[in-house]
This record gives sequence, C-alpha cells and structure tokens, in this order.
Amino acid sequence: MTGFATLPDTTDLLVTCSPADYSASAIARAVEDCDAHLLNLSVHPRRDESGWLQVSLTVNRLDGMSIARSLERYGFRVDGVSSPAGAVDKSLRDRALEVIHYLEV
Repeated sequence: MTGFATLPDTTDLLVTCSPADYSASAIARAVEDCDAHLLNLSVHPRRDESGWLQVSLTVNRLDGMSIARSLERYGFRVDGVSSPAGAVDKSLRDRALEVIHYLEV
C-alpha cells in the first residue's frame, strides 16, 4: 500500500479525510492511544473521487483493527487494513494456547 518495504510485525492502513480535517498529530495520537507507534505516514498527492486526501500509515502492530477503530473515533475514514498473511491467525492461536495453559495449571 505504501510503496515502502514491508517490515515484519507491522500493519498498513489506508485512511482518507477531508483536506481541512487532515492533521498528522491527530493521526499519531489516535495510533498512540492504542499503545502502538506510527512508523510511517505518507500523504498521497492524488485525491479520491470526493476530493478527500488519502493517507498511508504503517504501525507496529500485527492486528490493526483496534487502531482502525481509534482512527474512526477521531473522525478519519479507514479504507483498508493489511497485515502480513497469517499474522492475525498466529496471534489468535498464541492467545488460545495461553488460555489453555492457564486452565491446565
């Protein structure tokens, strides 16, 4: 999505907003509210059909859904979330194994 090399353990998000509402600090704050870090922010020179800006983000989380919800609470529209193949499945499997381990103790 971003044109940059894919980093391990990261998620890419595509966000759109009106030019008047664009604020890099608000986007960073929405990401940091989820205890994540914004690794890359890139504003695309083209706009979508409504005239809104398209912004690509890379964050240091495998599952970007909580970050997408946070961005939406801040008034941004999230058009895409892409994480490495199998990342969410691995995370869910690891959590399930932790619960099973806890129950066996």
